[in-house]
Amino acid sequence: MLKQRVITAVVLLAILLPALFWRSPEPLILIALVLVGASAWEFARLNNCRPVAAVSLGALCVAACAVTWALGWTHRPLPILWILVGGAWVLAGALLLRLGVRGWPTIPRRLRLAGGVAALWLAWLAIAQARVAGVNFLLSVLVLVWVADIGAYFAGRAFGLKFTRNKLAPAISPGKSWEGVWGGMLGVLLLALGWIAGDRQWDAVVPSLYSRLASVGWWLVVAGCVFLAAMSVVGDLVESLVKRSAGAKDSSNLLPGHGGVLDRVDALLPTLPLAMMLASLATP
Repeated sequence: MLKQRVITAVVLLAILLPALFWRSPEPLILIALVLVGASAWEFARLNNCRPVAAVSLGALCVAACAVTWALGWTHRPLPILWILVGGAWVLAGALLLRLGVRGWPTIPRRLRLAGGVAALWLAWLAIAQARVAGVNFLLSVLVLVWVADIGAYFAGRAFGLKFTRNKLAPAISPGKSWEGVWGGMLGVLLLALGWIAGDRQWDAVVPSLYSRLASVGWWLVVAGCVFLAAMSVVGDLVESLVKRSAGAKDSSNLLPGHGGVLDRVDALLPTLPLAMMLASLATP
């Protein structure tokens, strides 16, 4: 298993890193399009769609992204859209976590599928716009999610249930604790401070998300980082909820040793659009 994980990780990095640092954003946007299509296929399978229907849903998601790309939305400021998407993610996330594993199947399947496609399409549009904004900006958002996850893991192992009596969401993800969430938030705040210092030290041409927030005020850096770290957890929990409802451990086996694509991008689904929302609000 470890060998598979390492090989898969090396192959993914060999594909993603050159695309990320390519002189134009198109290669990364195209790879993200493929990943989103695969995620839509996985999501359809988790919601009891037959093979043809699952492939069709993946193709529909890719088509929606392609049309958006052709219309030039990847290079166009869309502050109103991101504000609406941000509000929708907060409300939908809270509702889904309240419904829990048993409540997920009670939502009409067509509505579930439409919501999944919309979430994936918007995440793709967000990563495309973030890459157009600049590598430094996109990386600052991606690393935020990774640091939140790593910080939560180590804080949860070291301090889990030492300050609270209850786990975060035992029916959805038994391994997560409130201490882990706080550790992830602290890690993200330290990341933001270091990134802002780095931007200033090297006079970054393209500001990171954190520098954009700091241009408004340090209060927005703190509030924004805590908010994004919390929503990354929401994205993770929502995907875990869907998998538990389907009785699946992983979204698929597309990535040997890592599960499915959706397993790797779940926390990014709310975080990317919400980062674009905060960046839009921080734009002079």
